[in-house]
Amino acid sequence: MIGSLSATKITFAEVKDGFLLTVNGDHFVSSSVVVINGTTLITNVMSSQQLQVTITPAVISAPGTARVAVNTPSGNSGNLGCTSGGTSSALALTIT
Repeated sequence: MIGSLSATKITFAEVKDGFLLTVNGDHFVSSSVVVINGTTLITNVMSSQQLQVTITPAVISAPGTARVAVNTPSGNSGNLGCTSGGTSSALALTIT
């Protein structure tokens, strides 16, 4: 479940430099991935409560609003979280 983002508003200049976004929540597992506007990103699982991704112009090509969600494949188990899987509700990231 996604709870918050480390930033809800960034500049496109930050995207060009490669912005490190932290996604906070709970029940993340090693196979959880961040999805922005339908694009799955290489995701660093920091813990069962925190994921990190780098946002670049390959993902966001212009200012606007991006939808940030987390997808966890079903059938996962282990010490990092839940097994139900699925895609979380999305949070908005504004790029100016």
